[in-house]
Amino acid sequence: MTTTDLAQSPAIPRDGDGPVFREPWEAAAFAMAVRLHERGLFTWKEWAATLSEEIAAAQDRGDPDHGDTYYRHWLAALERLVAAKGAVGPAEMTARRDAWDRAVRATPHGQPILLANDPRSCAHRP
Repeated sequence: MTTTDLAQSPAIPRDGDGPVFREPWEAAAFAMAVRLHERGLFTWKEWAATLSEEIAAAQDRGDPDHGDTYYRHWLAALERLVAAKGAVGPAEMTARRDAWDRAVRATPHGQPILLANDPRSCAHRP
C-alpha cells in the first residue's frame, strides 16, 4: 500500500504519524486488509469503494459516525471482499470469526492474540 492508497481510504482515523487505533483488533483488521491487498486479492480502488459503501450503509441504518465505529465498517468491508473474491467460504469465515472471538476472550489484556492452539482457526495468522 502506498501513501496515495491510504489517502483514498475514506475518513481513516489518523494523526501526524499515520493510522490511529482505539483497540488492538482495529490494528489487526487494518493489517489484514493491507496484507491481502499486497497479495493481490483486491485493488486499493476496490477496497476504498467497498469501504465507502459499508460506511454509507451504516449511516443509512443510523450510525452517528463519531469515528468509534470506523473499524467495524473496515472489518465488514474486508469480510465482504474476501467472500466476494472467493478467498474464504461462509463456513470458514464463521469458523475464523469464532476462533478469533474465543482467542480474544482468552487472552490477557496487552498480550498477543494467538490462534495456533485452536484447531478451528486458520493455520497461520494474517
